[in-house]
Amino acid sequence: MRLRGAWSHEAGALARVHAAAFDVAWPPREIAGLLDGPGGFALLVEEDERALGFILCRAVAGEAEILTLAVDPAARRRGLALALVEAATGAARIAGAETLFLEVADDNPAARGLYAKAGFGEVGLRRGYYDRGPKPRADAVVMRLDLGPSA
Repeated sequence: MRLRGAWSHEAGALARVHAAAFDVAWPPREIAGLLDGPGGFALLVEEDERALGFILCRAVAGEAEILTLAVDPAARRRGLALALVEAATGAARIAGAETLFLEVADDNPAARGLYAKAGFGEVGLRRGYYDRGPKPRADAVVMRLDLGPSA
């Protein structure tokens, strides 16, 4: 298993993982656009050159945010998500961020627990934030991790 940076030309593989993990998937062009945009970066976990999970982030003006984190359901419960969050935290620090934010569905206790384990605290709520296609919209819990001043 290997953890490495991911690039916009790999957006198709990332989109396949996202589609396996979520009801409403992000298309490759959206993922590529975020990676090519200001401060965009992604980290990928792969095994035998097959993407198992990734985290997509953006770091700009002293703040960073986790835009999405996806792990293939067949690869869950192996610590991949926590490894990705921890690696992204380090990358955000290197990029000069002092704070890392994210939104997580309020009805996703596993993800909320993961982020709490990584040190994030709940700081807000966005009502009706997640579009789940035919399912009712879900609220998002806003979480924050202070990274400290950049060195």
